[in-house]
Amino acid sequence: MLSRGAAGWRALRWVGGRPRARGLRASPRARSAMPSWVIDRYGSNEVLRFTRDMVFPIIHFPNEVIIRVHAASLNPIDLSMRRGYGATALNMKRDPLKLKTEETEFPLTLGRDVSGVVMECGLSVSYFKPGDEVWAAIPPWKQGTLSEFVVASGNEVSFKPKCLSHIEAAALPYVGLTAWSALNQVGGLNKSNCSGKRILILGASGGVGTFAVQLVKAWGAHVTAVCSHDASTLVKKLGADDVIDYKSGNLEEQLKTLPLFDFILDNVGGSTEKWALDLLKKWSGATYVTLVTPFLINMDKLGVADGMLQTGVTVGSKTLKHLLKGVHYRWAFFMPSGPSLDEIAELVDSGKIQPVIDEVFSFSEVPKAFLKLEGGHARGKTVINVISRQ
Repeated sequence: MLSRGAAGWRALRWVGGRPRARGLRASPRARSAMPSWVIDRYGSNEVLRFTRDMVFPIIHFPNEVIIRVHAASLNPIDLSMRRGYGATALNMKRDPLKLKTEETEFPLTLGRDVSGVVMECGLSVSYFKPGDEVWAAIPPWKQGTLSEFVVASGNEVSFKPKCLSHIEAAALPYVGLTAWSALNQVGGLNKSNCSGKRILILGASGGVGTFAVQLVKAWGAHVTAVCSHDASTLVKKLGADDVIDYKSGNLEEQLKTLPLFDFILDNVGGSTEKWALDLLKKWSGATYVTLVTPFLINMDKLGVADGMLQTGVTVGSKTLKHLLKGVHYRWAFFMPSGPSLDEIAELVDSGKIQPVIDEVFSFSEVPKAFLKLEGGHARGKTVINVISRQ
């Protein structure tokens, strides 16, 4: 696979030694509306509404593409966004200059993962063409993927792994990029420096956890995974060397009997942060990365300015506190990235990472899928077969 480098090859598709220039590729027939699951207010599952009249997505920028959604999947952030979590920060991202006089996120479509086929391309997009099978994770400030079509930046999109169906591919982008952000971009791990490192993954049986286990194992690490007993077989199958059942006794005491770790990925948060950093090797560059942060909550509660200030003070004080103890403390977030999905696709096609799917629902069963996710204890991803609506 070609590498996306600083030369900007993403904007060029070479044919016969020359770059192919391409303008807008229009859909075969004009469309103004499409089927979609939306919410008109924040709340519990009853706010989900099916409509056939959702506004059809439009290419506003020359680097965007419109994707026909074949499959999507749900993530915990969809449950949180349905309840209004992060609305302050996300609305600021949607309208940073405050050009609109009122909140206009509704009707809002949830869903972050997409696997589908490119239908239209903006003027500057020449790496993709209509008909290409692609996958992506759409940022939470954009309209989501529980629709017939979705618009995405070309830099957020990647060619779908050839070995996966759309159903399988839809299970990976959001969790894959979240784990990639935590392990690689924030944690600094990669295939060159991970071999032999002892890595602890807290919350190893969820979407991010199952991906993280496979990724660091593919990079040669020794993996200790924490999950419930009924998920232990799955996690071992994914490559974990040691599996700890957090229900079988005091988790902290169980982990203290093991050798110290070089890296900890925390998908759980809460009380684990109070003791987990003591499990790291001191003064060796060992790092703790948590995906459970108060950033969006602070902005929801305190407003944009005070929320950002409080967040900065919190992360700064914790980083300094633990640095003085000889370990690194970091926060990580999901980051949309087509280039990172390219690397993930290579790992998938080489057989080193596989999707873990808990259950597949039809497009008409989206509310049922949300209830399934809300029930907790999922073993992998909840996937929506969007194309089955036909």
